[in-house]
Amino acid sequence: MLSTMQDVPLTVTRILVHGTLVHGSSQITTWTGEGQEPHRRSFAEAGLRAAQLAGALRDELGVEGDQRVATLMWNNAEHVEAYLAIPSMGAVLHTLNLRLPAEQLVWIVAHAADRVIIVNGSLLPLLAPLLPRMTTVEHIVVSGPGDRSLLDGSHARVHEYEELIADRPTTYDWPEIDERQAAALCYTSGTTGDPKGVVYSHRSIYLHSMQVNTAQSMGLTDRDTTLVVVPQFHVNAWGLPHATFMSGVNMLMPDRFLQPAPLAEMIVSEQPTHAAAVPTIWQGLLAELTAHPRDISCMKTVTIGGSACPPSLMEAYDKLGVRLCHAWGMTETSPLGTVANPPAGLTAEEEWPYRLSQGRFPAGVEPRLIGPSGERLPWDGESAGELEVRGPWIAGAYYGGANGEDFRPADKFSEDGWLKTGDVGHISPDGYLTLTDRAKDVIKSGGEWISSVDLENALMAHPQVAEAAVVAVPDAKWGERPLASVVLKEGASVGFAELRAFLGESVAKWQLPERWTVIASVPKTSVGKFDKKVIRRQYADGELDVTEL
Repeated sequence: MLSTMQDVPLTVTRILVHGTLVHGSSQITTWTGEGQEPHRRSFAEAGLRAAQLAGALRDELGVEGDQRVATLMWNNAEHVEAYLAIPSMGAVLHTLNLRLPAEQLVWIVAHAADRVIIVNGSLLPLLAPLLPRMTTVEHIVVSGPGDRSLLDGSHARVHEYEELIADRPTTYDWPEIDERQAAALCYTSGTTGDPKGVVYSHRSIYLHSMQVNTAQSMGLTDRDTTLVVVPQFHVNAWGLPHATFMSGVNMLMPDRFLQPAPLAEMIVSEQPTHAAAVPTIWQGLLAELTAHPRDISCMKTVTIGGSACPPSLMEAYDKLGVRLCHAWGMTETSPLGTVANPPAGLTAEEEWPYRLSQGRFPAGVEPRLIGPSGERLPWDGESAGELEVRGPWIAGAYYGGANGEDFRPADKFSEDGWLKTGDVGHISPDGYLTLTDRAKDVIKSGGEWISSVDLENALMAHPQVAEAAVVAVPDAKWGERPLASVVLKEGASVGFAELRAFLGESVAKWQLPERWTVIASVPKTSVGKFDKKVIRRQYADGELDVTEL
């Protein structure tokens, strides 16, 4: 027996039309720098301009079918228009990570067979030297100020964004699209080997957007303004541009002004109620607010993900009236996997363990824990194993390229199709995930596991430590032992023995590192995560000044 319900495709087009008509008065505000009036554009205007962009891409640039249109852009209104227009016309939005090494950017453009790149003018110095090797690219569309002469002699035709869409119809005959068709393409950050492409469908984006807007997730409404710091090239800005257009949430876009001082200024000026970014952003902002205090309590909640948030950072923001809320996800999960909203009816003290977890699984993400022998582990809050997930916005394969087949490497996907996340942790009986480490970062010492994340969080609670990264290094007796690399706050002076004693107050004695080093900063990946392989290599090559206690 079949249902009597209408079979209406779940597409980005529906999000675009809905946001334009129902939430037309909501705004996209793009920061333009201190002392200048931010640029404001209503959802209605953005929707009309998205139709103009689609018409220009089709009629002027000849984009057809599911051809890829890339963006090399900051977070701004024009980037949101591309998010809406490109998938809705049936093409595929490919966001380029501007922080990737040059060789990886060239490789990704070729692998995706991008025909068009829309680029912010300020990023032309990055793009221009690479363009001669991007042989699939036929058109460059430049938005905003920048030195166009850098593109002189390019094999690709160069267009001005505003000129391209000017005088075009503000309506577009949006095609009927199969909801399982590709809508967007993102590549992993490629910390090992070539980056891997993840293709999101219209259906996955629509369902993911609905989940982002639920009360148990980010719970945003048209009364809110979200500061979207997480880059639009990083897993579609955690799904926020599409989710906000679906629900009418106002967007505050920082463009290229991502330093702590301008972020503080735009928060004070525009009064966002929510924000989203990785922990390193909020650590930098905290240092700025410590040096130059401002009231940022307008931000009731900050969604924080990408890597574990130190408890000390949560406590510091609690004192500022801002609640940091853990979330977990990855490029392969669209990225929303869990959000750490505690159950109702708890005291602040009772909430704390839930806040420190990575959060509760929504209905769209089904998890399981796999033990070292392949056995499935119980949700008892203690049994730790590798997390595997499946669901309607979870990748089932990687993109094989324009002329290749999609592929499912055995270290990333189980035989029955579940995604192997590479994260190690445990799940409580009520569905809260606590990650103890990455499988590749856990320290295996004398047959026991040591969590590098636990050691890092404990170290970063020390008042003179700005950042800390802990990695496994070879040890003749125990196989592996932890190496603690610490970044001290400016003007700080603290000895390793004192730090080790401080650690001893919160972790078992046998877990305490014997090897210590001070570093200027923790190496980061292109999306702001700790890049521990760099520290392991530096140790192996003898580049670190290591003290043994």
